[in-house]
Amino acid sequence: MRVLAVDFGERRIGLAVSDPSGTIARPLSVVQGSTDPVRAALAVVAAIVAFEQADERIDTIVVGRPAKLDGSPTDQTQRVEAFAADLGRRAGRPVILRDERLTSHEADALLAEHEADWRARKKKLDAAAAAVILQEYLDGGGGR
Repeated sequence: MRVLAVDFGERRIGLAVSDPSGTIARPLSVVQGSTDPVRAALAVVAAIVAFEQADERIDTIVVGRPAKLDGSPTDQTQRVEAFAADLGRRAGRPVILRDERLTSHEADALLAEHEADWRARKKKLDAAAAAVILQEYLDGGGGR
């Protein structure tokens, strides 16, 4: 069972995928973001189709839901929720919203262990953040 995670952004959307057993997450790619949730959902659906042609079916999609440190919604929360709803309709599979607080910071710290140049890390950050979101989901028993 493959699970895809999405770290939504208006500039870039990070994608990560699980291994077939639903145990380990890995960064997959970054697609063009958009302020339009429909356009962003279409970009992710295209990435899903491309992945499935080369590999196997994605059964579930996990989307990082932004929140402030106290858990309250941010300015982006409503946009991400609209994106997730549209993505679920277009992809025809379940979409689960997952708290993404501090995942970008965690991903950057992990990337910094191997890459000192922040410009090089920035190119990988969104997919790495999606992998952090996905690994937390899988570790919580969501992938099994």
